Amino acid sequence: MDKYVEKRPWGEFTRYTLNSKSTVKILTIEKGKKLSLQSHKIRDEFWVVLDEGIKIELDGKLIYPKVGEQIMIPHGKKHRLSSLEKRARVLEISVGEFSEDDEIRYEDDYGRK
Repeated sequence: MDKYVEKRPWGEFTRYTLNSKSTVKILTIEKGKKLSLQSHKIRDEFWVVLDEGIKIELDGKLIYPKVGEQIMIPHGKKHRLSSLEKRARVLEISVGEFSEDDEIRYEDDYGRK
């Protein structure tokens, strides 16, 4: 994903995609819940943390991001989101061909394969 920043008289804007195939979601994780540990074969994901209390597992490392922090998840990297003490949200921009079938699950608390 090509990050681009342009200054304007009122401040600046940051653009993450331009005329590329992408899917944008807001993920809401309930208190104490977590997504499956997964990776993707063909898509990259870019996350922006919207609320406090998120934990990110990325390739075996634990990250406790602040609100507004931005995380790039390249395809092939194992990752997982968790919400610690309250319901929390993350903006997700998936870049590339999007399909839920692109997920490879390694661990899942809900019995999904």
